[in-house]
Parts: sequence; structure tokens; C-alpha cells
Amino acid sequence: MFEATRMIFLYVETPLHVGSGRGLGAVDLPIQRERTTNYPMIQASSLKGRLRAASDPNLNPQSPLTKGEHLAIFGPETVNAADHAGALSVGDARLLLFPVRSLAGVFAWTTSLDALQRFSRLAEIARLKFSIDLPSQQPTQNTAWVNGDALCAGNFVVLEDYSFDPDQSHAKQIQAIGEWLAQNALPQTAEYRYWREQLPLKLCLLPEDAWRDFVLFSTEVQTHIKLDVETKTVSSGALWTTEALPADSLLYCPLFATKARDGKSSLSAEAILTKIENLQLGRTQLGGDETTGQGIVALRLATGGAA
Repeated sequence: MFEATRMIFLYVETPLHVGSGRGLGAVDLPIQRERTTNYPMIQASSLKGRLRAASDPNLNPQSPLTKGEHLAIFGPETVNAADHAGALSVGDARLLLFPVRSLAGVFAWTTSLDALQRFSRLAEIARLKFSIDLPSQQPTQNTAWVNGDALCAGNFVVLEDYSFDPDQSHAKQIQAIGEWLAQNALPQTAEYRYWREQLPLKLCLLPEDAWRDFVLFSTEVQTHIKLDVETKTVSSGALWTTEALPADSLLYCPLFATKARDGKSSLSAEAILTKIENLQLGRTQLGGDETTGQGIVALRLATGGAA
């Protein structure tokens, strides 16, 4: 049974492609998505693998872990996988905020009551204090709940090619959610001061069907080609598209821990999560296209408690 928890937030700084293989639709290389909702996600193995590599003393001389601690936390190498399980469990990263182009305010951080309720449920499991009183009903069709006029173009909130009627009757709740995320999910470093101030003003709660459509059809699609060296034309078969989660998206992921299971280490569950915190991974890279600057994310660990 898990004995200690944390929540890790991932703020996307450059387009993020964590792929699901060759696609059958219009995009050749789509991103990972949940089966039932089609919301973008990052499967647990991607993030756990990145944490494992970043903390491996053989790969990172600055790692605060010894080789023994590293094996106790993440488990043994593949050839010895049957020896014992690792003490750290990493969950899937789920989408909470999705940036959408706005006629006013440049872009809006959009979410839905469904996404917020899913986060609230997981925050309870992770013992993270999310004490916001969420609305009991979602916005009506073609209505967007906003806090103030930052996203209002005249009498409408215009996102991409769609217009919504602004509703400020829940402005206090939208502001409270935005302020909580600014304080607990976004990095607290100086370069994020502007974004922390803007989040409560540009947070927009949409009907869940409208939000699902945005996260399904408003991701970033990049076209790649390979040129023939001699003719400077596209090589045969060398034209493909990749999908990416846009910059300024916010995801969250639970971390759970037990005491070390290797029979050698005396690390407690809380000590293991403290070791992960001490990695001080303010930023890392996830997914593909690393050599073109893709997948840079800012990380923020929020303290949970005893499970």
C-alpha cells in the first residue's frame, strides 16, 4: 500500500509530442490520448523513464542518489527486473488547462468542469489540499464562465472561430481556481510572475463538449519534409505530419511511494519522495523531437502527505 504522495505539475514551454505511434487519421504521428475522453495525456512510463534517467548517478554525476538508492527507488535494471519492484509509482499525466487562441487577450487557458472534477478527485487521493468549491453544474451551451473582461471582445468570448456568451456569475469561483493554480501548480520563479498574475484573469471554463472539441482539434500540427540534396525538392515519401500539445498547456501527475522493497535500503516512503524533490528538476524534456527544441516542460512538485 502506498504510504506517501506528491502531485507533480507539468507546464509545457515548447510544443510537446509524446507519440502513440503511426496514426490512421489525417495526422501521421498523433499524440497520446485517453481512450474514453480523447483528452491528451502522457502515459506514466514516459515520465517515470525521464525521472529515472535524470536521477541515475551513472548518467548524471550531479544526482543526489547513490546507485543503491536509485535501484531501490526505480527498481533494478531489466535483466534483474524480477529481483524486486521499485518503491516509486508514477501515474499518467492528465490535462487540466489547454490554451486556445482568443480574439481578446491573445489566448485563454480553457478547462471544463469535467477536467476540474477529475483533478479534484485525484488531488484527494494524493492528499493535496484543493479546497475550492467547484460549481455543481457546467456552463450551458455556447456560454463561457470568465472572471472579468480580459477575454471579452465586445459582447462575446471568441475562441478560435467560435463565439461564446460570457458569464461572470461564477467569477469568484473562477478567480479562486486561477489563484490556486497560480500559487500551487505554476513555478514560483521570477520568469513566471507574469503568468501567475494572468492566469486568474484568462481562465475560462467551457461546456465539457466544447472543451473536448478544442483539445481534440486545436492541437499543434507540424509538417516535416526531407529535401533531396541535389534537386532541393521533397524526397519521395518524405512528407509527414506530427501532432503536439501546444505551449502553455498544464498537466498534472500523481507520485506515490512505499518504503524500499530491495531488502537492503532503509528508505521510508516519505524519504523517497524527498529524494525526488532534491533532484531539483525545474525543467526537463519529454517526448520526441528533442533536437528541435520540442518537449521542454517546467516541473512543480506540490506536497501531499501520508496516504
